[in-house]
Amino acid sequence: MPDTPELAAFRDAERALLQRWPETKLDPSLERISALCDLLGQPQRASPVVHLTGTNGKTSTARMVDTLLRGLGLRTGQFTSPHLESMTERISVDGVPLSPQRFTEVYAEVAPYAQVVDNSGAHPVSFFEFVTAMAFAAFADAPVDAAVVEVGMGGRWDSTNVADATVAVVTAIGVDHSRYLGDTAEAIAEEKAGILKRGTLGILAQQSVEVAEVLLQHAAEIGATVAREGLEFGVIERTPGIGGQMLTLQGLGATYDEIFLPLYGAHQAHNAVCALAAVEAFAGGHGLDGGLDIEVIREAFSRVTSPARLEIIRRSPTVVLDAAHNPHGAAALVEAVQESFAFSPLVGVVGGMEDKDVAGLVDAFEPIMANIVCTQNSTARAMPAEELAEVARGVFGNDRVEVAPRLDDALDVAVGLAESVDADAIGLGGGGVLVTGSVITAGEARRLLGGERR
Repeated sequence: MPDTPELAAFRDAERALLQRWPETKLDPSLERISALCDLLGQPQRASPVVHLTGTNGKTSTARMVDTLLRGLGLRTGQFTSPHLESMTERISVDGVPLSPQRFTEVYAEVAPYAQVVDNSGAHPVSFFEFVTAMAFAAFADAPVDAAVVEVGMGGRWDSTNVADATVAVVTAIGVDHSRYLGDTAEAIAEEKAGILKRGTLGILAQQSVEVAEVLLQHAAEIGATVAREGLEFGVIERTPGIGGQMLTLQGLGATYDEIFLPLYGAHQAHNAVCALAAVEAFAGGHGLDGGLDIEVIREAFSRVTSPARLEIIRRSPTVVLDAAHNPHGAAALVEAVQESFAFSPLVGVVGGMEDKDVAGLVDAFEPIMANIVCTQNSTARAMPAEELAEVARGVFGNDRVEVAPRLDDALDVAVGLAESVDADAIGLGGGGVLVTGSVITAGEARRLLGGERR
């Protein structure tokens, strides 16, 4: 069936964007995005910004912040990356991704100004710079009361850093994107600390001592105020349960109990308390007398979603998607699976990227996966399935490794393996499939399995 005119126009805009410099090609400068935003009338200054960086948990935390702010009656804009299934997901207004038609309209608004910048400098506007400008333009046009903005990579030179945050959130920092940001957590922290600016209230997730020292030193040097998880706010109690977990959270202004979070894992509880503190800070900071309305907070958290973050996408057998793409994220995933699920066997479908620590991923997954099906996603950055299998054989052994380069075939193989054990006969829970290794792999599996857009 042919595309509608609106969808065809969106496809054209999408192709034009993808022909620009990719997100992984960096020229560390804010000159192009600053020039582009100047031409657009500085839309990044049209509303206060909650800015988020970190190694893992940014998108989940951003979605929680957005949901909480909407619960307070504010109109929000949200910019996250990468997308799972459609480029439109990157830009949301009031919790809803831009329609293809609106995405195309915003693209058309920004394109002539991007061309001016293209023609005036040594390098053209990159894909990510262009989409960042689109997000700020869409938020200004809406208009929104608050913009929730996730960095693409790093912080200091990330194009989103053209905005000056009212509140800046730094989630847990580990080693990722080492080719671009540095090969130690401390070096990466120096880049991510760049979103903390004078007048910003920084919300810092619990960090290693070395990383915390880097963040606190930067905050002191530029005059930012910070609140630290484990000191000014934190998770008091959490109880895993069916469909998620029950939390008691210490915020900046109050203690919030009986908070149901429909997401799995300790890492999501920590993301939740960072989101709560960020929203408290946005609403009044340390001077917030008595905290926020607890019923509003309970209701908002109960509505939180985070697609492809331990998301159950299908039953019989159960298929779970997770976007873990580095060892830091894989460790959190493994802990959450062990705590919240009882699959036997659990079969992994793993497709990673060549520029990631795939060996570290595979090593982290081994304790929970009975078998691993090595596959690859559709991008040029994907590690070929057979190369991934060679890494996996060194960890799992030959008998536990399967290869299926096509993701749909890999899913079929994994489902067959998960169903091969008579769980009732051996007194165990049913088999399950875990699809992971990269955001793109999880997103493509989600599309194949008919996941709901949210």
